[in-house]
Amino acid sequence: MKTAAAAVPSSRLSRLARLGSLASGVAGGMLAEGVRQFVQGKRPTVGDLLLTPGNARRVADQLAQLRGAAMKVGQLLSMDAGDLLPPELRDILARLRAEARPMPMSQLVAVLTASWGPGWERHFERFSFTPLAAASIGQVHAARTKEGRALAIKVQYPGVRESIASDVDNVAGLLRFSGLLPKTLDIAPLLDEAKRQLHEEADYQCEAAHLTRFGSLLADSPAFVLPEVHEALSTGNILAMSFVEGVPVESLASAPQSQRDRLVGLLFALLFREIFDFRLVQTDPNFANYRYDPASDQLVLLDFGATRAFAAPRVEAYRRLLTAGMKSDRASLNEAAAEIGYFQADIDERHREQVLDIFVQACEPLRHRGAYDFGRSDLALRMRDAGMRLGLDRDFWHTPPIDALFLHRKIGGLYLLAARLGARVDIGALFVPHADAGAGLQG
Repeated sequence: MKTAAAAVPSSRLSRLARLGSLASGVAGGMLAEGVRQFVQGKRPTVGDLLLTPGNARRVADQLAQLRGAAMKVGQLLSMDAGDLLPPELRDILARLRAEARPMPMSQLVAVLTASWGPGWERHFERFSFTPLAAASIGQVHAARTKEGRALAIKVQYPGVRESIASDVDNVAGLLRFSGLLPKTLDIAPLLDEAKRQLHEEADYQCEAAHLTRFGSLLADSPAFVLPEVHEALSTGNILAMSFVEGVPVESLASAPQSQRDRLVGLLFALLFREIFDFRLVQTDPNFANYRYDPASDQLVLLDFGATRAFAAPRVEAYRRLLTAGMKSDRASLNEAAAEIGYFQADIDERHREQVLDIFVQACEPLRHRGAYDFGRSDLALRMRDAGMRLGLDRDFWHTPPIDALFLHRKIGGLYLLAARLGARVDIGALFVPHADAGAGLQG
């Protein structure tokens, strides 16, 4: 179903007013629901009234219109808390990850004119005003230059960059007020990270540099193809790239088994190269960032806004962590996890063992001899259940380092994609050269 366009509130005042009207709507919804339940002889709690489906819809609809900050806070919360959040908030966060309403054409034209100047149409033989995709801070349009070059034009929503700090704080306050966020959850590190990452993702020149860097790093890998930056039309608010053909990678669910296995194997091999060779990871596992070009039999890699550099000591700690997990070496696993920062200084020993249990489970594909069948595995469910058991114990609640959250996000996303495609991949064989490289460095 096509998503209707909605103007992006571009000033701080209009964005704050949007949140204010939402708070009023939530309060009104609480009052109406309270009256209805009282008439029925019920005595609802404040929590019952806050977490009604109607209020959840109000929050989701308004946060989606604010784009950037709301969607980023939602993404980071769902990465960290996941199934520990109330189901109503989980549904909202799922919608924020999956949906983004495009700008109306009048607002889009205003943004293009501000960036390229009046008469910008002269650059193009064709420009499609219907976006190919809309995401948290921008939307993408297809175009063809007068010289006949096919481009993908990523256009940033107005006001996103200027309102990042206030938006993030306002969204957090709203979620607290709405009762949708557990009071015991310390989200301060996540809010700081949301601001930092949004400022970086809102800098399209930075993303262009990441895209060019990855193109260089993967120049020796013909299995992958990346867009090339079209510098003449790129600005801080617009990223112009060559248009690369491809079909959604998840559409290959009925492709031959060997083809699915190969493509997912390429993505896991790429992940290990990103972590251990490049120390530079594209951390957004959204399926839409991977496409497949049947004509060239290449995997298309898109969207490098969430690229993150990892320091060498952290990379070596992760190398030891995965190596220990592959060998079920709990002592070494514990040492590496402690170095990365998974444990509080005063962690209860029972909680420590539960965390190590989760790591051992997560490394199951690494330990498996031969190809691991993701399609037949219930690993994701087992990890979810283990995480819920640990997280429901509020004495444990601990936010791991942000670097760790982003790696969890990327690895978890690849696990989900592998399961969606029913792929069978020898993960251990792909990792062994990196484990050995670490041993060589330490020797």
